[in-house]
Amino acid sequence: MQPNSTTADKTGKNRRIRSFVRRAGRLTTGQGRALETLWPVWGLAYAAAPIDPERIFGRHAPLILEIGFGNGELLATMAADNPEQNFLGIEVHEPGVGHCLLCLDRLGLTNVRLMRHDALEVLENQIPDAALHGVHLFFPDPWPKKRQYKRRIVRPDFIALLGRKIESGGYFHTATDWADYARHIQATVSENPVFSAVEAKTSKRPETKFERRGKRLGHEIWEQIYTRL
Repeated sequence: MQPNSTTADKTGKNRRIRSFVRRAGRLTTGQGRALETLWPVWGLAYAAAPIDPERIFGRHAPLILEIGFGNGELLATMAADNPEQNFLGIEVHEPGVGHCLLCLDRLGLTNVRLMRHDALEVLENQIPDAALHGVHLFFPDPWPKKRQYKRRIVRPDFIALLGRKIESGGYFHTATDWADYARHIQATVSENPVFSAVEAKTSKRPETKFERRGKRLGHEIWEQIYTRL
């Protein structure tokens, strides 16, 4: 049985079980300066109201959302390689956000915006229905222990939410180096009739630093693309 995404706190009220843990981490001087000076250029504040992508980016273009972009190098590379698309990245880890801002500044990209907030709340409250052309979820925290499964971001309610936010003909692209999580993702997505699995061999996704390290250690990568019917 798929665990619920909420649980009751001491007051008896339901609270969301988050799929991430906020880690303070250690900011470098450059990352800290980037958060102060570059965030106003590329950052978007969270508000419980829908955004207008065309106004934010100053144009109408396919919008790609990356959930949990890590240090942002993959996000920046894909945005640079696909200037005809707009990219929105979500990450809560401040050093990663700072590093990404430095990448965006170095490349001079104008088709990327960043958010530091819970991705589920952003999807629910800020992304209009059918506004996304694609969603990228690369190497999410697998929460490998059975008692942690409830924290995994890929759940039936999450996939149903993506079904609302991704336009017809759009896609959901996943990658993980945990076999158990790969099976979990496949089983969960296949339960929703609005998504259909397609070959991931056509993916032009660059490898991440984390992925290259994993491959050197002998980790296998499981990757899948699902089309929004």
